[in-house]
Amino acid sequence: MSRIGKQPVQIPSGVEVSVHERAVTVKGPKGQLTRTFHHAVSIALNDGVVLVTVKDETNKLHRSLWGLSQRLLTNMVSGVVKGVEKQLELNGVGFRASVAGPLLTLNVGFSHPVEFQLPDGIAARVEKNVVTLAGIDKELVGETAAQIRKIRKPEPYKGKGIRYVGEIVRKKAGKAAKAGAK
Repeated sequence: MSRIGKQPVQIPSGVEVSVHERAVTVKGPKGQLTRTFHHAVSIALNDGVVLVTVKDETNKLHRSLWGLSQRLLTNMVSGVVKGVEKQLELNGVGFRASVAGPLLTLNVGFSHPVEFQLPDGIAARVEKNVVTLAGIDKELVGETAAQIRKIRKPEPYKGKGIRYVGEIVRKKAGKAAKAGAK
């Protein structure tokens, strides 16, 4: 039995959920999301609550899909109600970012500025050296943040690069510290 999968997904007021075979559409004040689920997962709508079940509770794949599907539905509902935000911090001398429409321009220590095309449904804003990504699809916001971070990962010696706000980068001792230990 999946502990997470058994939990019903509460539908707040102002949110409309429709289920058509394996496709689920969630409409809310911030927008609309649609997702198609695995054929082993059944989704039922009952009086403001969405219940997720699987065909075979003893099958390991079905049990893992059970909890995953419930979490994906929960994220869809919370996304159309509250939205999702992810923040990235630029650390380094001269590192800066700017947004012009769907284009995020990053100056992160290369000989040229790096331009990143934001996908549809993602908005970005820059305050000082913090880039905030916002949208209604949690998966898309997280994937976009990961792609931006991949442009210049934080390096372990000085910590320069793009990191998530609150991320702890473990720093290594440099050559000078190693030579002094002999």
